Amino acid sequence: SVVLALLGTLLVAVPGLAATGKVPPRHTSILGTDVRAAPARLKPGEFLWVPEVSPQGPVVMVVSLPEQKAYVYRNGVLIGASTVSTGKKGHETPTGVFTILQKHEDHYSNIYDSAPMPYMQRLTWSGVALHAGRLPGYPASHGCVRMPYDFAQKLYGATKTGLTVVVSYDQAFSSTAPH
Repeated sequence: SVVLALLGTLLVAVPGLAATGKVPPRHTSILGTDVRAAPARLKPGEFLWVPEVSPQGPVVMVVSLPEQKAYVYRNGVLIGASTVSTGKKGHETPTGVFTILQKHEDHYSNIYDSAPMPYMQRLTWSGVALHAGRLPGYPASHGCVRMPYDFAQKLYGATKTGLTVVVSYDQAFSSTAPH
């Protein structure tokens, strides 16, 4: 797909994102589960976070709108996956390649009645962000990407401003980890 090709190009083009010559194991077992297969079984509000499979290096996040899931890669290795809730009809989450512009641990919406947005990571200056929030199992936000509270907290600790976030209509990012 176009997004996977773009992500692959990004991983090669950005210094430090390309593989370091070490080949990650094809199957990393977590409680007897292939990490790349586990995200498919996540139910609303569930997540997977295994940063130890790739403890250092640049991070890239991919949000799949049809799957309502987010995938976090470090050095091209899947280290996290989560269910999400993106923008509902009329408030769709925009697709594209974004960077985290701003981070605020205890943020409240300037647009929607001071709604709490814990662990907010801003993607646009017009109000789209990653943050902890309600996860009903379908798109329900005003354009933001809501995540489970604990996942949002862990992600917040693993990211810096400038992190690349891809929001796409594509699927199957966990089984086709970018290299």
